[in-house]
Amino acid sequence: MGTGKRGLIATAVTVIGAVAVLAAPGTAFAAPSPTPSPTASPTAVTNKDIEAVRKQLDALYHDAAVATDAYNAAEEKAEQQSAQIVALARKIVKGQEKLAKLKARAGAAAAAQYRSYGLSDEAQLMLSDDPQEFLDSTGRVLQGQRATKALIAELTRTQQDLKQYAADASAQWTRLEANRKARATAKKKVEQRIAAAEKLESQLEAKEKKRLAELEEQAAHQAQTAWLDSGVLKEISGKASEAGKTAVAYATTQIGKPYEWGAEGPDSYDCSGLTSQAWASAGKPIPRTSQEQWKQLKHVDVKDMRPGDLIIYFDDASHVAMYLGDGAIVHAPRPGRTVTIAGAGSMPILGVVRPDA
Repeated sequence: MGTGKRGLIATAVTVIGAVAVLAAPGTAFAAPSPTPSPTASPTAVTNKDIEAVRKQLDALYHDAAVATDAYNAAEEKAEQQSAQIVALARKIVKGQEKLAKLKARAGAAAAAQYRSYGLSDEAQLMLSDDPQEFLDSTGRVLQGQRATKALIAELTRTQQDLKQYAADASAQWTRLEANRKARATAKKKVEQRIAAAEKLESQLEAKEKKRLAELEEQAAHQAQTAWLDSGVLKEISGKASEAGKTAVAYATTQIGKPYEWGAEGPDSYDCSGLTSQAWASAGKPIPRTSQEQWKQLKHVDVKDMRPGDLIIYFDDASHVAMYLGDGAIVHAPRPGRTVTIAGAGSMPILGVVRPDA
């Protein structure tokens, strides 16, 4: 292979790195440094070149994962706000109907009072054929006055409620629009990062892509081996709960289905789409994103984890997988991959959470 090919790869790495403003430093996996083949020509694309590509791909896909979480969060909030706006609209309609009825009652009461009590009390007593009936009617007048005051108070409360409902709906619309913009921004970022990664990979020939896959597998294996060598697996002996078993069964049934950012089944998943749907199938709804799963679910020590627990990866909680036991996880890795089983220690572990604590 000539210097033009190697230069193309190097240029691609440099250009992609320049245009991608990464959300987090570092790479997704450990970075082994394979020794170049002694038979490689000076102008060939070496393992060092491919390793540079691997690191850049890790960074791009990590950034895409962060943006995907932002997109999913904005999507979830937008759905919640839309539902709240619908609920407020229903309250406003009911409030307007109630207000119309109250106004009709108030009008009828005012008209009746005008017809019946236009004369003074003294004149009505003198003209009455039955003084007792007049006294009884006077009591009813007092009751009517109290009822009128209550009616006016209810009218006032209903008007205030309608005003508050309208203000709440307006505020929800404002937040909804903000989340729609955040979702659009995150979507654009995801698409840019994935496109950059795909462009970078497209610069490789078939044999180089094979070497890239080997390096990715080697990096994951080295990380998993280091994790197991720490002795952590000897301390892990937790057994799955009934809900955990259901969640594990769901997740493992999805093996082989493609990763798709923003997807939550049934045909494709992103990482948190898989874990949230698995636990929903077990009757335990959990937050949609890996970051919110980390924030809201109960944290447990790695040594205490059991099958069904969720392992959160990277310092920014941008990836999540489900623990299966025996040091293995099931997860949706990244674009271009499918739901698969991997080593629990193949990526940097932030912590473990338990949906059914």
